[in-house]
Amino acid sequence: MQWNKYSIKTTTEAIDLISSMLNDLGIEGIEIEDNVQLTQEEAKTMFVDFIPELPPDDGTATINFYIDTEDDDKSILPKVKEELEDLRMFCNVGEGTITESQTEDKDWINNWKQYWHTFHIGDLYIKPTWEPITEEMQGKPVLSIDPGTAFGTGSHETTRMVIRQIQKYVKGGEEVLDVGCGSGILSVVALKYGAKHAFGTDLDPNAIIASHENAEQNDITPEQLEVIEGNIIDDSATQDACGYEKYDIVCANILADVLEPLSAEITQHMKHGAYFITSGIIDTKETEVVDCFKQNPELEIVEVNHDGEWVNVTARRK
Repeated sequence: MQWNKYSIKTTTEAIDLISSMLNDLGIEGIEIEDNVQLTQEEAKTMFVDFIPELPPDDGTATINFYIDTEDDDKSILPKVKEELEDLRMFCNVGEGTITESQTEDKDWINNWKQYWHTFHIGDLYIKPTWEPITEEMQGKPVLSIDPGTAFGTGSHETTRMVIRQIQKYVKGGEEVLDVGCGSGILSVVALKYGAKHAFGTDLDPNAIIASHENAEQNDITPEQLEVIEGNIIDDSATQDACGYEKYDIVCANILADVLEPLSAEITQHMKHGAYFITSGIIDTKETEVVDCFKQNPELEIVEVNHDGEWVNVTARRK
């Protein structure tokens, strides 16, 4: 299937009004391109590997919308142009020019699967759900995972480092807390290595769904892995749900800017002697994060590891 792609050159100021206008004209899906950096509050809700620095925001933006070539009778374009001119009375729409191109229909949700295949971290094999268990994997721990729309396949350096620490510190029978659980991979790995129970939290409802699906795929019961939506840093209901003085291991593969306030709060959920295994830290933030951890008198740094430009910091509650 072919699509006609229409690109409106405009300003960031006009994005909301133009988006609303397109919706009123019956255009249900749009794509926005700009250089507006996420705010700290927005970043805290995303629990991703790394938010790249964008070029300076020059106030311009591009809004793309798509129409099936078979349905496009060219009647929509004059209407969009007319509405854009009307909007000039209310805000700065910038150039307001519209360019047209064509694009193929792609299965964006599933297309990436062709690039992700089975790999191993130590003796742990991590395989996508659509690949079979091979003879080479027999007798080894195998994690079948479908990350869905939530981060966490184990292939990224940050996840690899946390998994290596789980392999090192899980001895059997542990209570594990997984903050920003994403796909649930860290919880499932900990349970595969003998942890008794894992409890995950995440702000993204998609992460909750993905965690449940990946647990079921790996024969992990709901009693073994519980996952809730919530912010453990400042939401008392989430903190109460997690429980206090309870966990032997806490994992958090999230952004440095989230780990810093988390480090001040997390020890109340940890047993004395428990480990706080973290990553998601770009190397330029290493000193800042380590210094922040040291400000909590109950935490002592036991390991700092590197993989490429990423850092793992493992601390212990005294």
